[in-house]
Amino acid sequence: MAFLRRLWQRDGGDVPTACTALDVGTEFAKALVFEIGPDGHGTVRGVGRKRQGLAHMQSGTVTDIAAVVDNCAVALQEAEEMAGFRPTSVVIGIAGELVKGFTVSHEIERKKPDQPIVEQELHRLIDEVQHAAIREAERAITWETGLPNVDIRLVHAAVTGASIDGYPVTNPIGFQGRHVRIGIFNAFAPLVHLGALESVAAALDLELLEIVAEPYAVARALGPDQTKSSGALFIDVGGGTTDVALVRSGGIDGTRMFALGGRAFTKSIADRMELPFPRAEAAKVDYARGLPVDDRDTLAAIVADDVAVWTAGVELVLEELSGGDLLPGRIHLCGGGSRLPEIPRALREEAFWSRLPFSRPPDVQIMSPDQVEAITDETRLLVDQQDVTPLGLAYQAIELQFEDDPLDAALRKVLRAMKI
Repeated sequence: MAFLRRLWQRDGGDVPTACTALDVGTEFAKALVFEIGPDGHGTVRGVGRKRQGLAHMQSGTVTDIAAVVDNCAVALQEAEEMAGFRPTSVVIGIAGELVKGFTVSHEIERKKPDQPIVEQELHRLIDEVQHAAIREAERAITWETGLPNVDIRLVHAAVTGASIDGYPVTNPIGFQGRHVRIGIFNAFAPLVHLGALESVAAALDLELLEIVAEPYAVARALGPDQTKSSGALFIDVGGGTTDVALVRSGGIDGTRMFALGGRAFTKSIADRMELPFPRAEAAKVDYARGLPVDDRDTLAAIVADDVAVWTAGVELVLEELSGGDLLPGRIHLCGGGSRLPEIPRALREEAFWSRLPFSRPPDVQIMSPDQVEAITDETRLLVDQQDVTPLGLAYQAIELQFEDDPLDAALRKVLRAMKI
C-alpha cells in the first residue's frame, strides 16, 4: 500500500493540482477529472462514464481486465476532453463481498504512567493493532471463501481515534497517563481483486495514488461534522453489491458488502417478464424515476419481492456491524439502486428496524452530490445519488494531499516497516 502525495501539477507554481477519480462499478465505469485548490477545495472539471458488459464485472469485482480497461479508457477520454487536460494520477474505488473493513481498538496499560509517551512507544501500540487487524481479516476471508491460504492485502488504513485515561487526544506523544487506547480502521481485500485494479491503472498509464474501499469513501464524503454527534449508517446500492458503512463518534467503525444490487433486480425482471436484459434494465430505470412503464403492477411486485430479500441482507450486515450496541438513528442512502422507491420505504418499516438495535425509527435520507461540501461540480452533470460514490473517491484524493494528522503519519511509518 502506498501513501503517495505527489499529484500531477499542470503548470507549476501555485496553480491547482489535478487528479482523476475512477469508480469501476459493476454497471458503469465512471471517471471524474478534478482540480484541487490550495485551500483544499476540489472542483470537478470533467465527467465520463461507460456501461460495463455483463461479463466484465461480477459482484463489484473485475472478471475481464482487458474489457474493463477499455471501458475505463472511454470514460476517462470523455472526462478529459470535457476538462481540457489530462491528470496523470488516479484514486480508484474497490468493492466486493471479500473486501473487509473494520476498526480495531487496542489498549495498553503503561508501567510508568508518569513518563511522557515517546514516538517508539506509539509505534509499538500501532504495530500491535495492525497485527490484530491482519489476523481478523485473514480469519474472515478464509471462512467465507473456504480456502485455507487466501493472500490478502491492506487496501488502506486510517486512525479513528486515540485516548489517554479516557481523555481524547489527537497526538499522544508527550502526554503522561496509564491507559492508552488507539483505534485504527483497516480495509483488506484478496490480492486477486486488488491486483486487478492495479493492472487497470497501469494499463491506463495512470499513477495510482490509492485504492479506497467504496463504503469508506462514501461515509467520509460528508465530513465528520455532519455525523459527529450521533453517527450514521451509509448504504450504497450499486449495480453488483450493496456497501454498508457504520460511523460512530465521527469515525468509521466498520464496513461490509454483500453481493446484491441493481443488476440482480434487473435479472429478476428479465426472467419473470421474459424481456431481454437491456429492455428489463430500461424498464427498471423508468419505473424508479416514476415514468410510465408497461405492466407496472407486475414490475412493482417483482421489485417488492427482490427488495424483501435485499432488506434481509441489510439486516444481517447491520447485526454483524452493531456488535450488540445501539445503531445510529440516521441512514444515508446512495447508489443507482436506491432510486427504487421500495428501498427507502423498506428501511422505514417497523418490520425492518424493530428487529435491530435501533432506539427509534431511523431517519432515512437520500444523499445528493451537493452534500459533499468539499467539492464543487462545475460540469453540473453530477445530479443524483449514483454520483456520490465517485465524489467520495475524489474527496479521498483531497485528504491525501492535505493530510497532516500526526497519528496518521505514525501509522504510515509502521505500515512501511511492516511492508503490507
